[in-house]
Amino acid sequence: MFPFRRPAAPPPEPASHPVGVGGVPLPEGGAPPVAVPLSRRRKWLRRMSRGFAIVALLFILLVGWLAITAPLSKSLEPIAPPQLTLLASDGTPIARMGAIVDKPVKAADLPKHVTGAFLAIEDRRFYSHWGVDPRSVARAVWSNVTGGATQGGSTITQQLAKFTFLTPKKTLGRKAREALIAFWLEAWLSKDEILERYLSNAYFGDNTYGLRAASMHYFYRQPEKLTPAQAAMLAGLVQAPSRLAPTKNPKLAEARMRLVLGAMVDTGAMAEAEARAIRTPRIDVRSRNTLPTGTYFADWALPEARKLSDVGYARQTITTTLDSRLQAAARRAVNGAGLGKAQVALVAMRPNGEVVAMVGGRDYADSPFNRVTQARRQPGSTFKLFVYLAALRDGWEPDDTIANTPIETGSYRPKNAGGAYSDTISLEDAFATSSNVAAVRLFNAVGSEKVIALARSLGVTSPLAEGDPSLALGTSSMTLLELTAAYAGVAANSYPVEPHAFKGEEPGWFASLFSGPDSFGSDEHDAIEQLLRAAVNRGTGRAARLPTANFGKTGTSQDNRDALFVGYANGLVVGVWIGNDDNSPLAGINGGGLPARIWRDFMGDAAGRKARPAPAPSNPRGPVQPQDIPDIGTVPVGEKTRIGVEGGDAVVTTEINGTRIDLRLPIDNRPPETAAPDPP
Repeated sequence: MFPFRRPAAPPPEPASHPVGVGGVPLPEGGAPPVAVPLSRRRKWLRRMSRGFAIVALLFILLVGWLAITAPLSKSLEPIAPPQLTLLASDGTPIARMGAIVDKPVKAADLPKHVTGAFLAIEDRRFYSHWGVDPRSVARAVWSNVTGGATQGGSTITQQLAKFTFLTPKKTLGRKAREALIAFWLEAWLSKDEILERYLSNAYFGDNTYGLRAASMHYFYRQPEKLTPAQAAMLAGLVQAPSRLAPTKNPKLAEARMRLVLGAMVDTGAMAEAEARAIRTPRIDVRSRNTLPTGTYFADWALPEARKLSDVGYARQTITTTLDSRLQAAARRAVNGAGLGKAQVALVAMRPNGEVVAMVGGRDYADSPFNRVTQARRQPGSTFKLFVYLAALRDGWEPDDTIANTPIETGSYRPKNAGGAYSDTISLEDAFATSSNVAAVRLFNAVGSEKVIALARSLGVTSPLAEGDPSLALGTSSMTLLELTAAYAGVAANSYPVEPHAFKGEEPGWFASLFSGPDSFGSDEHDAIEQLLRAAVNRGTGRAARLPTANFGKTGTSQDNRDALFVGYANGLVVGVWIGNDDNSPLAGINGGGLPARIWRDFMGDAAGRKARPAPAPSNPRGPVQPQDIPDIGTVPVGEKTRIGVEGGDAVVTTEINGTRIDLRLPIDNRPPETAAPDPP
């Protein structure tokens, strides 16, 4: 029997075209190819080439975007003389100021020590780079990262680009545009032309632009005749013109000049022995641009506005915190007060320090002296705020009592107004009636150190006499602005409050966590507001009462030389001062009288009790709107009655037992209208 066997398979026929997977022909022998792995070097080169392509594409897109957004063609045009326009918060122009300028300089006509000073301190490689210096950028980044002296790394060409770029914002986008304009300038202008433009247009402080104007302003000398010392001082100013101006900070200007001289020694522009022998040049200012702006607020805001505009050159508009409507209300309240020959000042701010109205005197044209920011006068009993706050912080309560009898021992023996005394008095009643003897006793009990420390924490910077009991009654002088700002700290329960004319950036939560403002405890804050409310409701400030919750304190200095009312309501903190510039006594005016009524009139107007038309759109390039020109307003008839015309009606305003009453008499045949009296 034969075993079963499978039949042998026929041998495969040789294929003329062997194929593999997917029909791809195989090489001879039929085996598939073995993939050769890429080396690490080839992988790295492939990734680099792809990354370079992506970066190149992004760079092309970036250059295209910058070419569209950056004013390249404008950068080659002559720079127009700068002009600064201040706007109210609604866009209304309130002040416009030009600048001190002069004809351009020629680099070839300047002494070597003049151009050498600027090149040494601002751009040592100016004649070798292409507009942006990688070494300076790297050095600045390294210094800033490692905690060294902060450096900018901008070349002279970049700074000139910044002059023409017209924006003070420090952003990466602006820096990128600045670099592109710098390359553009280098391509179209010679190095000397760039240097001449830079020197002829840089800002040197004191509202002065250009080297020729600056050399004439500070030294009364043409730039072609500047000494090495003068050139070094001027070269040092361009870093921070407003801060380093020798007319304002001579020591800082001199220190910066020495730094420039050292840089000139390093670059070989001056020998070391020559630099050591140079003495500080004498400032010779023979003419100043003292043209007034026409408004007290703008005069106060201008120095800070110049700091904001240091980074740019051309025409600028800067929006301030001033509220045109509130400024008009302040002027109306002052004009209708019947001041006689006395001067007046009023400042209104938000609790965060934004100044919204400022009247520095009766008439700016007659006297631009700002009695809000420049006059230092005694605050009188408004200073008692700090005494009572220190006492509350020390554990006293509004219901605690203190002796209210005459002080008959010691060298200082103050008296109460009107001779009103009692055996004891509560702190609330003492504050409301402004008892002088109680305030001095409380001051002595708490201690001058704690009172002064409390005032300092609220932002008072004026000198305060330690250990002097008369300080309790406000005998140390200060400005109305810092006094009102201290009350703003109480209103906001966040202090200190710094008055400012321009909105600033709000600090982040991290910065606020470690360096944020202080605040009172809820019990302390409620207690001081209880006292401030009592002073208005039933105390010396009754003439300031409003239909809403309001808080304030009267103040009258020695011999009635100053009369004040400072308080807050409806989101506004307002200080009013009345006095004579020669410090002579006022006739029949005290803090609870005319200042309190001015405060009340302003607050009532600011609250907008009457409907007002919507403001018309403002044109920043339009004419400047006058802010400090007195109008006719109402005419005082006696101390408490005024007559005026408003909205086609004759308005009679009078006061009965501290309550204001407005009687409107129509000029046509309509029946008369009587405004509801203010509640007590």
